[in-house]
Amino acid sequence: MLIGLSIRDVVLIESLDLAIGEGLTALTGETGAGKSIILDALGLATGARADAGLVRRGAAGHASATAIFALPADHPAFAYLDDKGLDYARDEDLVLRRQLSPDGRSRAFVNDQATSVGVLKDLGGLLLEVHGQHETVGLLDPKTHRGLLDAFGGVSLSAVASAWSAWRAAREKAEGLRDLAGRAAAETEELTLRLSELDRLDPREGEETALADERALLSSAEKAITDIAAAQDALGGDSLSGKLAQAYRALERARDRALQAGAPADGAAMTKLSAACEAVDRAIVEAQEASAAIDAVAESFEFEPDRLERAEERLFALRGMARKLNVLVEDLPAKRAEFAARLQAIETSEDALKAADKEAAEAREAYLYAAEALSAERRAAGDALAVAVEAELAPLKLEKAKFRVALEALAEDRAGPTGLDRVAFEISTNPGAPFGPMEAIASGGELARFALALKAALAGRGGGPQPLMIFDEVDQGVGGAVADAVGLRLKRLARNAQVLVVTHSAQVAARADAHWRISKSGDETSTRTKVEPLTPAQREEEIARMLSGAEVTEAARAAARALMA
Repeated sequence: MLIGLSIRDVVLIESLDLAIGEGLTALTGETGAGKSIILDALGLATGARADAGLVRRGAAGHASATAIFALPADHPAFAYLDDKGLDYARDEDLVLRRQLSPDGRSRAFVNDQATSVGVLKDLGGLLLEVHGQHETVGLLDPKTHRGLLDAFGGVSLSAVASAWSAWRAAREKAEGLRDLAGRAAAETEELTLRLSELDRLDPREGEETALADERALLSSAEKAITDIAAAQDALGGDSLSGKLAQAYRALERARDRALQAGAPADGAAMTKLSAACEAVDRAIVEAQEASAAIDAVAESFEFEPDRLERAEERLFALRGMARKLNVLVEDLPAKRAEFAARLQAIETSEDALKAADKEAAEAREAYLYAAEALSAERRAAGDALAVAVEAELAPLKLEKAKFRVALEALAEDRAGPTGLDRVAFEISTNPGAPFGPMEAIASGGELARFALALKAALAGRGGGPQPLMIFDEVDQGVGGAVADAVGLRLKRLARNAQVLVVTHSAQVAARADAHWRISKSGDETSTRTKVEPLTPAQREEEIARMLSGAEVTEAARAAARALMA
């Protein structure tokens, strides 16, 4: 619901702040007073086309219009704001603002966030409908007719949407298998080659890590064995034990000669010579024990000479295959399984394709059946809507006009979750005249009344949030009972929606819940448009003026009171 409109420097309005309530609000005033400026300002705020001519002459800066809406939490405008990444709070008002500079450039804002004029226009399409002599926005757009008809007839799309989803999934499956079969010949050779390579390689889960660890261990072990062999070489043969034995024998000979020469056995020289012999003898024993220990160590290292080479060759083979397939080594087993599955799928693709084609054909038949049932529901709803609209036309001085809902079957390639129907509302304004789109056949005044008749017939259907409806001089060229019929229908619409009407008809204005009088004032140098919300007494005077013209009579006031009652 529109709750506020602020206007600054638009045409003849310097500054204006309006609070707008529920129900039906009438805008009245003399011709040329500026009633359309209010609508122009609202259009400016909601993304309508605008030019520099809207900027008030003499304004110090730019023109601006701000529209404030209070919306229910489930209003589709919030989903649109989400899609555009604009911040909002569902429990706060939605504020649309636009500035227009004298050179024709404009800036757009949503909740004080800069955005494009296109965003304002899209939001405006969700928030209001305009019906007038020169344009009709929203209701008469053929793109909306199918949804309006479905809402009027209470038509459910669930069966068709479900059948459409099943058909689309079945078609995609069949097309995928057909594409696979088309590539099968070229792909089979490549897959077979790669799979045979992987089968020969036989990669296993975690093998790269295990081989890397083994290589590191074997490399260290090989170096250790080399060092042990060097130790064996150093202690083995005649290099150490032989020299020690020679030293021991030499010392033995020296001791024997000293005794033969008469040296005392307990003398100091003989004692030292005996000690040297014993030391060398101990060294021989230690050397033999060290050599045995080294031999034992060497025997404890069970090492196959080519085991490290085999581990490295295996690791290099795995990594080479991974590079060839552009995957990680750890992914090779999965790649092998994938190739096998793809080959299996190719081998069985013919049977699978036949089954998928059959499934798609059955899904298509199910969809077409559901779509035809939906079309039948729409035809019945269209007939009922035509009866309802035509019942509204006669009181609106359109008794010769006819209304129909045209359903055109769409080609199968345009099928979708909403069925196979193009829906269009068409009219014939005179007996024998062909039917055609409302906006192409009806005159300005007729178009607005057709929109009112259609809205009246659709009132209360659909359940979703109703947009603000604006009717600009819908009563142009009619009076008396017809004008009263217009007012009655506007009042009915205002029970469930907010309605603004620009009117010259006292019968219409008398049914309003709120009444604004638009007037001009000024002097030779400047003119201003003034908007006054009227009290009940002021309303009576304004409606009396509309009935009597320039001079308001007591009879006109009495008639005004009767209309308001």
